[in-house]
Amino acid sequence: MAHDPGRVPEDPRRRNLGALLRHVHLAGPTSRTALADRMGVNRSTVLALIADLRSAGLVHEDPPAGTRGAGRPSLVVRPARERIYVLAFDVAVDRLVAARVALGGAVLDRREAVRPRSGPDLDTVVAVLGDLGRALHRAAPADALCAGLGASYCGLIRPADGTVRYGPDLGWVDQSFGTALGRELALGLPVRVGNEAHLGALAEHLRGAGSGVRDLIYLHGDVGVGGGVIAGGELVRGDGGYGAELGHMVVNPYDGRLCLCGSHGCLEAEVGERALLDAAGRPPELTGREAVRAVVDAAAAGEPAARRAVERIGDWLGIGVANLINLFNPGMVVFGGMLRDVYRGSAEQVGRRIATNVLPVSRERVRLRTAGLGDDSTLVGAAELGFAALLETPLETRDAAAAARRVALAGK
Repeated sequence: MAHDPGRVPEDPRRRNLGALLRHVHLAGPTSRTALADRMGVNRSTVLALIADLRSAGLVHEDPPAGTRGAGRPSLVVRPARERIYVLAFDVAVDRLVAARVALGGAVLDRREAVRPRSGPDLDTVVAVLGDLGRALHRAAPADALCAGLGASYCGLIRPADGTVRYGPDLGWVDQSFGTALGRELALGLPVRVGNEAHLGALAEHLRGAGSGVRDLIYLHGDVGVGGGVIAGGELVRGDGGYGAELGHMVVNPYDGRLCLCGSHGCLEAEVGERALLDAAGRPPELTGREAVRAVVDAAAAGEPAARRAVERIGDWLGIGVANLINLFNPGMVVFGGMLRDVYRGSAEQVGRRIATNVLPVSRERVRLRTAGLGDDSTLVGAAELGFAALLETPLETRDAAAAARRVALAGK
C-alpha cells in the first residue's frame, strides 16, 4: 500500500489535530502557512490535518479578507463557531450564569439568575442552572453540536467527578455538583467542574490581561478571595487539585479577623467583602458587589470612613501580593471579581507594599492589572474547561458528542 506523505502516524496525528484546533480556537482565523510554522510541520501534513477537521465540521477555510491581485494567497482556517459550542456555567455567591460559547471563544448567548445567600442550596442551584442550560441548548441552531459542559464553582473542587469538597461561603461540603448538574441537563455529556479562581487564572492567561504571560497570579474576589497561579504556562493544581488557595494564606496571625475556614488573619478575612464594609462602618445587612463598589466610590469622593477602610484593606492586599511576588516571581498579577474595584481604590497602598516588601529583582518587571475579561473571567474559564476534551482529541470527542445528541433526541 502506497504511503501518503500527507498522513502522519496515528498518535502524532491525533496530537497534531488537537494542536491545530487549539491554535485556531485561541488565535482565531489563521493561515495555513502560519499554522504549519507554529506547529513545526510541513505543508502536506498541515493540509491533511485541516482536511480532517474540516470534514468533521470543526473548521472552515476561506480566502483572507481583502484578497485581490495576482497570486494564490494561503487560505485562512477559521473555527466553526456557528456549528460547535459548549455550555458554560458560573456559580458565584450572589449569581448564577450560563452561556453558550462558540469554538473560538465568542459568547453567543447567556442567561443569568440571582443566587440568594441561603445556606447549602445544591438542589436549587442545579435546578436553576438546568433551566438556563436547557434554554440555551434549545435556542442553538438545529445543526449545531454541543461538544462539552464546563462549570466554575466558588469552592474546593475534586477534579475527578466535580464534587465540591468545601464551599465555605454557603456551607457546601462534599456536594456532588458535577454529577447532579449533568443529570439535570440530560445531554449525555459529563460536566467538568473547576475552582473559580483557577479557571479565572486560566482564562486571563489564554484570553485576558495575561495573554502570552507564562507566569501569572490571578486573585479573585467574591465574598472572600480565591487564587490561581500560572507557572511556566501551566496551571498549578497541587497534589489533589486543591492548590493555590491564596486566600487562605495567613497575613495577620496575631489579631486577625476570623475566617470562614476557622483560621484567623487569612488574606480573604482581611480583604474580603465583609472586612471592607465593616471597616467603612456599613451595617451587617449590607452585602454584595454594589455595596463594595459604593465604598470604593465614596472613598474616591473623599468620605473619611470609606477612605480609611479602602486604605486599610489595600494595605493588607499589598502584603498578600508582596508575599506572592516574592514566592512566585510572576510577570503579572491580575485582580478579578470584587478585587477589581478594591484594587482600583487602593493601588497606591498595594504599590507601596510592593516597593517596601518585595525583592528588587522580583518587582522590577512585574505588572499589576485588572481582569481583561471583566466579570466573565471565571465563565470563560469554565468554557475552556468544557472545550478541553475536544481540543485534546477533536475527532473522537466530536463523534461522542454527536452520539450523545442522537441518544438525547431519541429519548424525548
